[in-house]
Amino acid sequence: MKYQNIRAAIFDFDGTLADTLPLCYHSFRTVFKEFDGKDFTDEEIKSMFGPAEPAIIEEHLASDEKEAAIGLYFKTYTENHDDFVIRNDKMHTLITGLKDKGIKLGIVTGKSKKSLEISLERIGMEDLFDCKISGDDVDRPKPDPEGIFTLLNELNLEKDEVVFLGDSDADIGAGMNAGVWTIGVQWLPNVQTSRFSTEPDEVYEEIDDFMRKFSL
Repeated sequence: MKYQNIRAAIFDFDGTLADTLPLCYHSFRTVFKEFDGKDFTDEEIKSMFGPAEPAIIEEHLASDEKEAAIGLYFKTYTENHDDFVIRNDKMHTLITGLKDKGIKLGIVTGKSKKSLEISLERIGMEDLFDCKISGDDVDRPKPDPEGIFTLLNELNLEKDEVVFLGDSDADIGAGMNAGVWTIGVQWLPNVQTSRFSTEPDEVYEEIDDFMRKFSL
């Protein structure tokens, strides 16, 4: 990969751009405990990931009070955000450094648009991305490449002009299925995948190592 030819960097969000996974687990656990009386582990909740949060609740909640449960999820997510998620200064340096170099920035995430915007605002990244594709914007979640293709079309990019970074097997699958240079990251305290089922084109365990590719 010749990084000097890269015009855009596309990121997953949870576990890639921000250490939000513990907050997601907590919010889902609160919902299932409140409405179904069930205690789910992080791993059990992680196995539900793919669609946006409302769709996960619609599918897995036994209670008929789906709308109230979805409301509780977003209330819990918002009210507990600052207790769970700390701004990562190195990530900000990476993102602003890429932007200063003229690299377009995108997000392709399974999160809902609502929770994505909450988190971006709380960590001070709300104005940094050129295109954001959430779980609400696609019919088929990762590992389907729909989200990546949608972003490429939005930004008028070719496959060989982008890198896609993610922390889960679904991310790696989506990138590979899209035919883009796919990077597995394990640089935040909480990631979805500690060992990828399919080997990405590259793996980074430190943000600094990826920054060096762009001389940041």
